[in-house]
Amino acid sequence: MAISRRQILASGTAGVGLAVAGTLPALSGPAAASSGHGGPRRGSGRPFPPLQDDPNGILALPAGFTYKIVTREGVTDLSGGQGKTPAFHDGTGVVADGRNRLTVIQNHEMTPHMGTYGVPHIAGTVYDPGAPNAGGCTVITTDGSGKRIAEWVGISGTVRNCAGGVTPWGTWLTCEETFINAGTAWSAAGQTGTYEKDHGYVFEVSQAESGRQLPKPIKAFGRYEHEALAVDSDLKHVYLSEDASGPNGLFYRWTAPAGTRLRLGLANQLADNAGKLEAMQIRLDDGSILPDVAFLTSAQIGRPFKVTWIEVPDRDARTAPVRTQFADGTVTRGKKFEGVWSNGRGAYIVNSFAFGANDLPAGATRHDGMVWFYDYKDQTITLVTYFPHNPAAETEGEFPKYADLTFDGPDNVTVTPWGSLVLAEDGVRASHVLSSVPGGPTYAIARNQVTNGTSNGVPTYSEFTGPTFSPDGKVLFVNIQVPGITLAITGPWEHYLG
Repeated sequence: MAISRRQILASGTAGVGLAVAGTLPALSGPAAASSGHGGPRRGSGRPFPPLQDDPNGILALPAGFTYKIVTREGVTDLSGGQGKTPAFHDGTGVVADGRNRLTVIQNHEMTPHMGTYGVPHIAGTVYDPGAPNAGGCTVITTDGSGKRIAEWVGISGTVRNCAGGVTPWGTWLTCEETFINAGTAWSAAGQTGTYEKDHGYVFEVSQAESGRQLPKPIKAFGRYEHEALAVDSDLKHVYLSEDASGPNGLFYRWTAPAGTRLRLGLANQLADNAGKLEAMQIRLDDGSILPDVAFLTSAQIGRPFKVTWIEVPDRDARTAPVRTQFADGTVTRGKKFEGVWSNGRGAYIVNSFAFGANDLPAGATRHDGMVWFYDYKDQTITLVTYFPHNPAAETEGEFPKYADLTFDGPDNVTVTPWGSLVLAEDGVRASHVLSSVPGGPTYAIARNQVTNGTSNGVPTYSEFTGPTFSPDGKVLFVNIQVPGITLAITGPWEHYLG
């Protein structure tokens, strides 16, 4: 039976009905424990009203919802004369700071050539002094409604800070989506330099001012093209995704040494070889290993598969990149393992798409996105949302109207306070923030209206990144990546998501 991903009408409404076989992860347990959300709640997935065009050309929202701009690259100021807000906003986490304020910690996914406004090297934040002013994190404080108060540098001298994850103790783990060796030269905008340190690590960024950060890699979590992660509420496991290809990336589990419980200051707490880093193996009924997630389709929605793990031989990639240390068929690969977010009982994991000639092994099925749920206790993984492939979604600029496209390319994910999901779309042409119920409907709740030029004569739009709710569920923060804009959206969230 064919499954329709959604139908976008010119009015902006959208809905998806997915056929479900088997038992899906319940939404009624504690939600997003790593973000401070809790309580036995269940997301309803009610349709949102039609999206209304924004007269300011920034963000289309349903009636009853409003936004404010929190930061904008090159426009808003960093505190203490540190410069302007950097570009390429990406993964973002938010925590309450106890003063009726919110702290938003934000990645900037930059390499030297990507833009004018990089993250400046500020004393006390610099990992690699040889790196350019490009990737890193900023720390933003707002009031309870998302109104900006201040912003400063949290870490600098890093590269392509893509996504990450909020910790149970209220910090942000930022992930470098790169694999650069010390001694590699770089050049951009007439400047040149040489990286002095290896890159491809996870770093911890706190709510502290710039001079009180710890710009030190957590080498125990491995060196590869990190995307996102989730810390298990047992404080003994971390689950990490890898956005890479040639060969396709892997999903990892890190287990703490016996007697260790994770806490603030991970880079100092953990030795470089602490614990065990393992890659995922999805097991089929006959015990064989699923070689790539793209061999599964919508027919397997709701069916749990057993997961086993195999240890990474060389986590710091001294001999070879981590994902190449495993022969095909000994691990389960996936094109673009992306967003990861915990609901306390398990982690939701996103594969963004796989349809290119080099994306798929022979016999696999092209798709425009998958969302999985990994159950910590049962050690099973279940496909909960599936976006069938639409050939029209392979190329930018083929349609005269955004309304002619279907949803594609889910990327960052967050669990709402009510247990449902919010996805950031990174597909072609139109770009949306999506409300998604695992095994159920998907609806558009925002659309990017900031055009970035044209392709084949039609406008193109940057992806959304970093959706994350305030702990009280009143504010959804989300970013437009290019130009870098952070938005705080308020409205009757509980009516539609609760």
